[in-house]
Amino acid sequence: MFALFDASNFYAAVEQNFRPSLKGRPLVVLSNNDSCAIARSEEAKALGIKMGAPWFKISHLCESHGLLALSANFTLYGDMSSRLMSLIAGFGHSTYVYSIDEAFAGCDGIPGDLTERAFKVRARIAQWLGLECGVGLAQTLTLAKLANHVSKDALRKPGSYPAHLAQVCNFAALSADEQRAIMQATAVGDVWGVGRKIGAQLAEGGVLTAWDLSRLDPATVRRRWSLVLERTVHELRGLSCMSLEDVPTDKKQIAVTRSFGRPVSELEPLLEAVSEFASRAAEKLRKQGSFAGQLYVFAHSSPFRPPPQFSRGVVVPLLRPTADTSILVQAARAGVHRFYERGYQLQKAGVILLDLASSSVHQAELDLGDSGQDDQSHLMTTIDRINSRYGRGTVFVGGTGMGAEREWAAKQMRLTPQYTTRLKDIPVARA
Repeated sequence: MFALFDASNFYAAVEQNFRPSLKGRPLVVLSNNDSCAIARSEEAKALGIKMGAPWFKISHLCESHGLLALSANFTLYGDMSSRLMSLIAGFGHSTYVYSIDEAFAGCDGIPGDLTERAFKVRARIAQWLGLECGVGLAQTLTLAKLANHVSKDALRKPGSYPAHLAQVCNFAALSADEQRAIMQATAVGDVWGVGRKIGAQLAEGGVLTAWDLSRLDPATVRRRWSLVLERTVHELRGLSCMSLEDVPTDKKQIAVTRSFGRPVSELEPLLEAVSEFASRAAEKLRKQGSFAGQLYVFAHSSPFRPPPQFSRGVVVPLLRPTADTSILVQAARAGVHRFYERGYQLQKAGVILLDLASSSVHQAELDLGDSGQDDQSHLMTTIDRINSRYGRGTVFVGGTGMGAEREWAAKQMRLTPQYTTRLKDIPVARA
C-alpha cells in the first residue's frame, strides 16, 4: 500500500497563511523576474488563469477582478516544505519526496484503518501548517496518484467524483464497481505517466479514460509506445511495478536558467549572468557528489518581441571532469564569447552541466604535462560552507578573462569592494 500527500496551491497557500488578508482573494505567485504565474489560488483559477500564464497577459485582471500578484519567496517555501515532509513522514515507514509539495509514503503492514490515519495526519498538517492536502491511498503508485487526483477534484469540483471521496480517497477500500466508475470518470490524460503527446494518440485510438487504458493489452502497449506505458497499464490493474526509492537518484543534467528583468544587449551583463548561473550549477553539482564533463551555455531573445530574434547555444567540452566553480565559470564565459553578437535584446540565458559522473569514481590519465588545473576541492568545500552559513552569494567567483572583461571586473570590484572576495584571498580548509 502507498499513500500520496499533495498540498493544494502550495506557494499561494503559504503566502495566504502568512498574510491572512489575502485569503479568499484571487492570488498568483510569479516566477523569477515576475515573468509568469507558477502558483494560483482557487479564486485565481476561477478567473481562468492557467499555470505558466505570462504576467503581461493576465495583468489586466488586477483592475477588472482584483487579481493580486506576489514575487516568489523560495526560501520560505523550502522551509514550509521541510515541515510538511516531516509530518508526512509520520504516516508510514518510508517516504519518497516527489516534489516540493508532494510525497509518497509506504504503509505496508501498518495496522488499523489507513483512511482514518490519513484523515488524522491531514488534520495535523492543516492545524500546524495551515495547508490543505489531498491524500490518495492505493496498492500501486499510479493508483495512489489517481486516488489523490480524485480526493482533490471531489472537493473543488463537486459532481466530478463522489463527495465522500473528498480530502482522502482510499482506492483499495472501494468495491470493484466503485473503482471502475472512478476510472471511467477520469480522462486518460489525467493518468500519471501519460503525457500530452501520448494522451492525444490514445484519444485518437478511442482510449479516452483511465479504464480504457487499463483494458489495453500490455504487450501491444509496449510495442506501440513504451515500457513505461506498459507499466502504467499493469499498475492501473493493481499490479505494482514500481517501488519507493529511499534515496533519489542523481540528476543526469543540472541546469540553472533565468529570465532577465529587462532585456540584455551588452556582453558584460550577459557574462556576469552566466557566471552566476555556472556558480549555482557548480554548487548543485558538488552537493550531489558529481563531476561534469561538458557544459552547455545558451541565450535567446523573447519570442513575444518583434524581430530580430536570437537563439544560440554552444557545448563546451571540459579537459577533465570537474566540479570546480572557477573552471566551470571560465567555460561558460568562453561559450558566450563564441556565440554572442551585438544588436539583439536577450531575454533569457542559462547554463546546463552535462556528462555527469560520480566524483568518487572517475577516469584517471597519465600526467604528461601541466593541465593548468590545480586541485581546488578544499577551496570549493570552504566556499560552500561559508555560503551555507552566511547566506548564498557571500563568497563568489569574480570576473575572469583578459582585456575588456578584466577591466570590467576590476571596475565592479572598485564599486562594490565589500561584496567581492578574490579566490586567492580565501583560507583553504584542510581535512
